[in-house]
Amino acid sequence: MNHITKIVLTGGPCAGKTTALVKITEYFSSFGYKVFTVPEVPTIYSAAGWNYLTPNRALYYQGERAILETQLALEDSFMRLAEVCTKPVLIVCDRGTMDISAYIKPEEWEEITAMAGCRPADLFERYDAVLHLVSAADGAEQYYTTATNSTRYEQANEEGLRIARELDKKVIKAWTGHPHLRVINNHDDFEKKLNRVIKEIANVVGLPQPVQEERIFRVELTDEIPECSESMITQTYLVAEPGCEVRLRRREWSGGKVVNVHRSKKRISESEVIETERQVDNNLYEQMLQQADPYRQTIHKLRRCFIWKGQFFEIDTYLEPVNNLVILETKGVAAQESIKFPPFVKVLEEVTGNKRYYNYNIALRKP
Repeated sequence: MNHITKIVLTGGPCAGKTTALVKITEYFSSFGYKVFTVPEVPTIYSAAGWNYLTPNRALYYQGERAILETQLALEDSFMRLAEVCTKPVLIVCDRGTMDISAYIKPEEWEEITAMAGCRPADLFERYDAVLHLVSAADGAEQYYTTATNSTRYEQANEEGLRIARELDKKVIKAWTGHPHLRVINNHDDFEKKLNRVIKEIANVVGLPQPVQEERIFRVELTDEIPECSESMITQTYLVAEPGCEVRLRRREWSGGKVVNVHRSKKRISESEVIETERQVDNNLYEQMLQQADPYRQTIHKLRRCFIWKGQFFEIDTYLEPVNNLVILETKGVAAQESIKFPPFVKVLEEVTGNKRYYNYNIALRKP
């Protein structure tokens, strides 16, 4: 069977998904991919007359159930098309199954998925990656509009912006735990946001990409982080061939959710790198630990993720093998761009490109 990659393009209201879909189709078609785009199912139902704000609870419930069943059926239909294509295939879903859970109560979500014959935990496995585009309502308010979607209920006023920001965070929370969830920041230049989308998809399908550094800062926290997602990370480096970095990461959230990811990163030239990621089950994770690099220690750190003024941040507090280090990281922000640091973060220094702060080197055993 030919190579098939399926991703979800999601985000809050007015995030730029429609424009991104056009660019994705054009870019990857030029590399020989057959690109299928699965339409946004909730919009189909809203345009047909269903309203998720209806006070009729039974109508609301049946509508959400219909959306999930249609989403599953559409995705499965496009998978069957992909299986008979002779080219490699990229399937891009304009929102995915887990988006639905952001709009309903947890107990209703459990009932609806049971009726559809699936478990919420299994839905993540349908997708190779999830790209969340941050809503323009958070940090790029001047670009927020309802003109691109006639069924959008979050109007371009203060209350509408507040609702849009809340929806944005709910959607991220719904997808939290997917092994390849990437949050795409807002930028002063929208083209940079689109380029980040292309880069992330290229990483998933294995196309070489220019070497790019994340912006990394050594920081102190001066207050609590509001509305953040917390997880514990255990990171082990494995024995690998020269020029290749292989990492095994276990990420654990409260409530018992665990995701294991095996990542390989290989530089093929001074300016290009290929990264591949795959999720592994607990049994394979334990087996792979037998290949741990004896020259490197396991890293343990607490990760807190949040959005501030349209930019996505990760703050790692290291526990082992160092315990006095807090690193803030934001992806997709160019060196010349300003970063909207939150008030509860005190920046000590930028360490982007400083190899001393690479996880690979932090793990190195001291002689």
